[in-house]
Amino acid sequence: MEVACNTNVSPIDDCSKDPKRLSVERIYQKKTQLEHILLRPDSYIGSVEPVTQQMWVYDEDVGLNCRDVTFVPGLYKIFDEILVNAADNKQRDKSMSCIKVNIDVENNTISVWNNGKGIPVVEHKVEKVFVPALIFGQLLTSSNYDDKEKKVTGGRNGYGAKLCNIFSTKFTVETACKESKRTFKQTWYDNMGRAGDASIKPFDGEEFTCITFRPDLPKFKMSILDKDTVALMTRRAYDIAGSTKGVRVFFNSKKLPVSGFRSYVDMYLKDKVDEQGETLTVIHEIVSERWEVCLTMSEKGFQQVSFVNSIATTKGGRHIDYVADQVIGKLIEVVKKKNKAGVVVKPFQVKNHMWLFVNCLIENPTFDSQTKENMTLQQKNFGSTCSLSDKFIKQATSCGIVESIMNWVKFKAQSQLNKKCSAVKHTKIKGVPKLDDANDAGGKNSMGCTLILTEGDSAKTLAVSGLGVVGRDRYGVFPLRGKMLNVREASHKQIMENAEINNIIKILGLQYKKNYSDPDSLKTLRYGKIMIMTDQDQDGSHIKGLLINFIHHNWPSLLRHNFLEEFITPIIKASYKKTQLSFYSIPEFDAWKESQPNHKSWKVKYYKGLGTSTSQEAKEYFSDMQRHRIPFKYSGPEDDEAITLAFSKKKVDERKEWLTNFMINRRQRREHNLPEEYLYGQSTKSLSYNDFVNKELVLFSNSDNERSIPCLVDGLKPGQRKVLFCCFKRNDKREVKVAQLAGSVAEMSAYHHGEVSLMMTIVGLAQNFVGSNNLNLLQPLGQFGTRLHGGKDSASPRYIFTMLSPLARLLFPSMDDNLLKYNYDDNQRVEPEWYIPIIPTVLVNGAEGIGTGWASKIPNYDIREIISNIYRMLDGEEPLPMLPSYKGFRGTIEQVMDNQYMNNGEVAIIDSTTIEISELPVKSWTQSYKENVLEPMLNGTEKVPPLITDYKDYHTDTTVRFVVKMTAEKLAEAEAAGLHKVFKLQSPLTCNSMVLFDHVGSLKKYESVQDILKDFYELRMKYYVLRKDWLAGMLGAESAKLTNQARFILEKIQGTLVIENKPKKELIRMLQQMGYDSDPVKAWKQAQEKEEMEDENEEEKTEEDTSGPDYNYLLSMPMWFLTKEKKEELCKQRDAKLTELNTLKKKSPADLWREDLAAFSEELTVLANTSMPAGKGAGKGKAVKVKQETLPTPQGRRVVPRVTSTMKAEANRKADLKKGEGKRDETYFSAAASKTGKQTTLHFKPVTKNPKKNPWSDEEAVSGSEMETEEVVAPRERVERKTKGESSDDQVPAPKAPVQGKTKAAAPKKATAAKKPAASKKKAAGI
Repeated sequence: MEVACNTNVSPIDDCSKDPKRLSVERIYQKKTQLEHILLRPDSYIGSVEPVTQQMWVYDEDVGLNCRDVTFVPGLYKIFDEILVNAADNKQRDKSMSCIKVNIDVENNTISVWNNGKGIPVVEHKVEKVFVPALIFGQLLTSSNYDDKEKKVTGGRNGYGAKLCNIFSTKFTVETACKESKRTFKQTWYDNMGRAGDASIKPFDGEEFTCITFRPDLPKFKMSILDKDTVALMTRRAYDIAGSTKGVRVFFNSKKLPVSGFRSYVDMYLKDKVDEQGETLTVIHEIVSERWEVCLTMSEKGFQQVSFVNSIATTKGGRHIDYVADQVIGKLIEVVKKKNKAGVVVKPFQVKNHMWLFVNCLIENPTFDSQTKENMTLQQKNFGSTCSLSDKFIKQATSCGIVESIMNWVKFKAQSQLNKKCSAVKHTKIKGVPKLDDANDAGGKNSMGCTLILTEGDSAKTLAVSGLGVVGRDRYGVFPLRGKMLNVREASHKQIMENAEINNIIKILGLQYKKNYSDPDSLKTLRYGKIMIMTDQDQDGSHIKGLLINFIHHNWPSLLRHNFLEEFITPIIKASYKKTQLSFYSIPEFDAWKESQPNHKSWKVKYYKGLGTSTSQEAKEYFSDMQRHRIPFKYSGPEDDEAITLAFSKKKVDERKEWLTNFMINRRQRREHNLPEEYLYGQSTKSLSYNDFVNKELVLFSNSDNERSIPCLVDGLKPGQRKVLFCCFKRNDKREVKVAQLAGSVAEMSAYHHGEVSLMMTIVGLAQNFVGSNNLNLLQPLGQFGTRLHGGKDSASPRYIFTMLSPLARLLFPSMDDNLLKYNYDDNQRVEPEWYIPIIPTVLVNGAEGIGTGWASKIPNYDIREIISNIYRMLDGEEPLPMLPSYKGFRGTIEQVMDNQYMNNGEVAIIDSTTIEISELPVKSWTQSYKENVLEPMLNGTEKVPPLITDYKDYHTDTTVRFVVKMTAEKLAEAEAAGLHKVFKLQSPLTCNSMVLFDHVGSLKKYESVQDILKDFYELRMKYYVLRKDWLAGMLGAESAKLTNQARFILEKIQGTLVIENKPKKELIRMLQQMGYDSDPVKAWKQAQEKEEMEDENEEEKTEEDTSGPDYNYLLSMPMWFLTKEKKEELCKQRDAKLTELNTLKKKSPADLWREDLAAFSEELTVLANTSMPAGKGAGKGKAVKVKQETLPTPQGRRVVPRVTSTMKAEANRKADLKKGEGKRDETYFSAAASKTGKQTTLHFKPVTKNPKKNPWSDEEAVSGSEMETEEVVAPRERVERKTKGESSDDQVPAPKAPVQGKTKAAAPKKATAAKKPAASKKKAAGI
């Protein structure tokens, strides 16, 4: 038989004459292709040497098993070629249903049979041999050479089956063909060196092909088909059963129990469990006819089992990368969200947790070698795609892979933390700045060493001063910078990057996750104790708490060894002559003050921070260590619970209850005049963690709420109240610099925090742009910020000026100042507990704040609507519901359901390719909108293609106008989806967290705005009653004083009264006998338990002034008072006071309130007129011409914002969730978009058609076309209409008008109507 030749040459081994010298002919010799294959088998079938490697094999007793296998790759390869050829036949003949594999170890015979289409038994006209003989007996022949034909078979190079023939001692081909109606059988011997005669017989039956061969084992350095080789071949039989759809596979006459790829995958996962011992979850998807994928979790790095056209690609390839990358991309998104630790997770690390099974058919695949273990074809040439469904991806995120990755992340985080710790105790440590180490730290006496952690560098200096007394051998000092991280809720990244925590661990020699229960384990530490030395204020308590939390979270066993203690310093020192008393808590001092009759003669000094103490005092503290050193003692599980309660995110509800109980207890104590609880008395020697949390740390949490959440009464937080107090007290008639005012506030009101935050508070009170204050209490004289950046663009406080607004004193009448309860700080009278305005300012300017356990969010409401509601309540009527309203806002705010609103901007369609945005939702700032919405829409992002072609901005600091260009098709699509939604011009506004401090200092959650109004109304009415009583008493006292003064002057002139040259005591006794009253005003004020207003005069008063009758008001009158004119003037003043008193008595408290409201409203109108922009109606100021381009286009067709039933359903769902929650964070509902593409008609109605039913409502069903209703009424009037008593959910929408009603004729009408909204909006907004 002729064999195809090749020009491969090889040196020969023998030589004839001269063994040392070979001729050229003998060195280079031409070999036939067959000879070359036998001589160099590695190039064709892989190695013929035995190799040992880990492979999946099928063992009879175990099943599929991954173990070390010794096999010859070449033998495995020739068997695989025959097997793959049989499987390939399924692609040619879809009716093929069976493959039989037999391995006879004893006779060294292997056969592979299939019932697919047979090989044509016809003679090849060119080669003059029968086709089966050509295919199996001649090299480089194949049916797969046509690369233009897209085939999904395994073989393509023309070597496969021939190689099996060449490496066999006997090779038999048997086939039956229906077309040619013949069977063919031929056998080759001796490595295809000798061919037997072909047997051709007629045939009429089922087609088949059977290859039987005896491998030439000596060529594979083998003598018998060993167990490992058979196990490997058996697994390949199972592979074919799993990867070839619709084919039954028999192995040694036994049908393999595999019914498809999914059941084949289960063989790998038999008895496999995850980290929790649960059975592995397998995600399976038949993506298409050509792709089938299974995925599960792997614990041994990335694993894959894959088949390309039935070839086992044991090393994977681009088909595996293609599928794996899709899964990894989605998994990594989920991992990033869950990865609180902050460990960087890379794609290959996610891949390491995946076990992927892929069975695919790929057109004309290429491999990196003839062994076909790695598929190299590029994905674009696969001939098909494998797009995994969302369902598959969703299941993939919950099949255990993400959990496995998160566990690895925790492990990685822990190992990274452990690297920060040293397992060896060092006597000296480097690289910790500002540490003053104890000399014995880390040595044999380390157990007796104490590390003092101080609050800041100044406190460290104090501690170092004190160490002069106790020595440096056993005490180290390290300053903390501000507040420590709450490690219980911190991410791994935060902990890793927190220098403070790493330094403390390094200084102490702590090791993460080490159990220090055994006392001997403490000897591994560099220090035996930590002493916390902080200021004696609430922030100092918080720092102590955070340190306790740090130790408790990581090493709870240390707390049981009394590892922590604190160093307390006096908060007040009282001295009298040579006696000095120290007090460690204010209630203790108050109790002493009440028991001390002459406490005013003592000198009292407040020590707010450790920095107040001198070095000498520090030495005194450290010399009496027993008094100042308070150890924390562990008292049981209640200590653990208390620490967790204070610092765990999971304990939000418990924390609310904890703080509520504290507030109730404090209120009851005050009502019964009981002293407040305190920890550090004269007898305090130790402290439990439970007591620390419940008696000291709770004060910080409560003060955190007081600083963050405003008061119902005046709507102010303490910082804002201090600013107002100072402004009222200064009563500036001229503007004052913000920085200057901040210094004044800090001085007058004992402000203990940073001045920067105080300046920002002042700026916040003066801001008046859209979305800030509806009523700014201070005037913004300079750049105080605009809606461009949400107020962040304010100028430096050094350059801007402010002063009280003319409305401030009308809102907070000075007559009420006398009724307020003032706080005292550092023995100084500061701002009151709250001011009492005439309307609830908390609704006017809204409120926002996050404290401990609670958060508060209240939107702004229209001033005039609030005033109108108060008038209604004064008339005995119920207040009307109100919609949120922001001064100057030209969009609409619509009710979706109770306490849920939709906040809409304004957009109009100019033509088929242009829209105009003329208003943004409230608190959506112009610059942010431009950068975050319009820019990505113009340039596109990775995920979203560009939507618009161009935009131009014409906005100013107060107005918004963007003209946006887009294609007509895109505009039509956007309009169908809802322009407000597409351009992010709708944002939800929720009022589910209206939490405020009530007038007695307790937090209260309000369900509706009306509840806030009612509570305010009740309290304010009580204070009008008090004001009337106070004014009546004051006017009576003043008239009595004037009467006494007039009588005194008259009797002095007449000579009845002689005061010259008499002792003071005798003079006072004489005035008493003559019936003169002791100072009536002063007496009345004392009766009202009010202190004198003039603080500065208090110290100058003599003891006689305070003990006996006070006639200074008579005796200190100037000489010129002894005139007739002055006497008459005093009489007139007295009569005026009496008239005023009589007038007052005739008025009811409600009348007083009405008078205040009238005066306030009048001033409000004056201000509104003076501040109205030129050209908009009123105002006599110089008219400034505004460029037309900044104003909205009058011809635009306004797009009505949608509030769809979907949005309402979503809002309802969120509200239901909210009912059972106790979260501290705000709940926002997501407004779902309408799927219909239809616009619902808003209930607009022409103003002229129906009379109004209440002060700000007009409400009937809408009639006429949609276009008409859009044009006639301004957006703000829509808001007004909705404040009617009925909720918007109850109102039935009007039927939608036909679209064709929108004609060109409407344009001029729109132009005129466009100017109306501005004025009416301004009026409604109550400027």
